[in-house]
Amino acid sequence: MLLRFKSSWELQESAATPESVFMDRRRLVKAMSIAPFLGIGTTLPYGKANAVMADPTKRFYPANRNPRYRLDRSLNTEKDVTTHNNFYEFGSHKFIAKEAQKLRTRPWTVTLDGMVEKTIVIDIDKLILKMQLEERLYRFRCVEAWSMALPWTGFPMADLVKFASPLKGAKYVIMETFHDPDVAKGQKQFWYPWPYREGLTIEEATNELTLIGTGAYGKPMVKQMGAPLRLVVPWKYGFKSIKSIVRFTFTDQRPVSFWEKVQGQEYGFWANVNPAVPHARWPQDTERVLGGGGRRVKTLLYNGYEEQVAQLYRNLKGENLFF
Repeated sequence: MLLRFKSSWELQESAATPESVFMDRRRLVKAMSIAPFLGIGTTLPYGKANAVMADPTKRFYPANRNPRYRLDRSLNTEKDVTTHNNFYEFGSHKFIAKEAQKLRTRPWTVTLDGMVEKTIVIDIDKLILKMQLEERLYRFRCVEAWSMALPWTGFPMADLVKFASPLKGAKYVIMETFHDPDVAKGQKQFWYPWPYREGLTIEEATNELTLIGTGAYGKPMVKQMGAPLRLVVPWKYGFKSIKSIVRFTFTDQRPVSFWEKVQGQEYGFWANVNPAVPHARWPQDTERVLGGGGRRVKTLLYNGYEEQVAQLYRNLKGENLFF
């Protein structure tokens, strides 16, 4: 259950950007402005640079924790979370952390296109500089019926939508991950519809809970968790939280996501957590807590975030909202 605090628009004193962080950002902006003269390809697309850059945003972590988002359960350890990961680009098993280190996260560009005022192609570090990072404690529930709780760092997706300036008729956001089979050998499996794509409605994308994750545990995102940019939607099953995003496309047509194409009878567009609706192959009323020695707990409707998101779906008729 999410505890209630002051409204999100009431700035806490602790949420103000410290002077040291502000100065670090000014220094980063200055460094990035001279990067082209130093031969650093900050605006080259993924996989096109000759050298791998370090992450210049490390100094922005840990970000201030937003006290509005708390949990009634203990956080998982960082080891729990970083050694048990789904990332099909690098393999179909859970222990892909070592293989995922092949991912090159600098340089990295993000494209905002489709039904927008103007297509934007922006370097990941410049994008992060435009946003206010914060830490939030969220539940995470996998469709495979295991769960965890962790401290994400990121920024509201609503801020990204505002930055993109979508046209009035845009109803959905399609997100797309990188595509480089030479690095991610899982992408050589031709029976999957690579690259990985996911989608949200504009209303879901701008909901207060929807976060664009850039880090966890007070550090930049590790590669096996979807560095440098991933989606975090805690009321949905984990396969909706697309990793390593390179493109956000605004459209008036509902997209067909990666797992819908693979097995639409089991994995649908909405994928909201509901303990009363079983998966085709297993029940969803309980979940195994990662690192809990096999302990199982009851699953909550919308993963415990019913108050924040139920209104998004009240007027939808004839839709399978939970897969």
